[in-house]
Amino acid sequence: MKKILLLSDTHSFLDARIIKHLKSVDEVWHAGDIGDIKVCDEITKYCPVTKIVFGNIDNSVLRSEFKKDLFFECEGVKVWMTHIGGYPPKYRDDIKNIIVQKKIGLFVCGHSHILKVIYDKNTACLHMNPGAIGQYGIHQVQTALKFKIEQGVIKELNIVELEKS
Repeated sequence: MKKILLLSDTHSFLDARIIKHLKSVDEVWHAGDIGDIKVCDEITKYCPVTKIVFGNIDNSVLRSEFKKDLFFECEGVKVWMTHIGGYPPKYRDDIKNIIVQKKIGLFVCGHSHILKVIYDKNTACLHMNPGAIGQYGIHQVQTALKFKIEQGVIKELNIVELEKS
């Protein structure tokens, strides 16, 4: 079993209120728009196992450190994480084909600053966007997702909400 904290869109800011959540998981996944490498350094102080992709605002330092797309398996679930992907059924043009071809079970993206969790029955894939945990952007509440993956099952999905300070 793995306990996961899914973040996105920190935009160079890691709220101190998220630290307790970083300490309570096995892995932190960041779906892009990090903003500053210091955010990643801070995350790994509390949870050394991270999976991170760069986003559209990220500079050359972050783009050289991280990939645009990550494909991996976690506890029997095939995961694809990228920053900009759209939502079912309105994915970015190439997304749906890749989900089907690679038999992705969990598709993760960020970018919109809008928390969404949608099961796409056409592709048998769960889509997650954790919203934005940083302060910059259109969102009024900073959000993240916590969940567990065990033997191919995603469970105990919880929303972490922080009032924008």
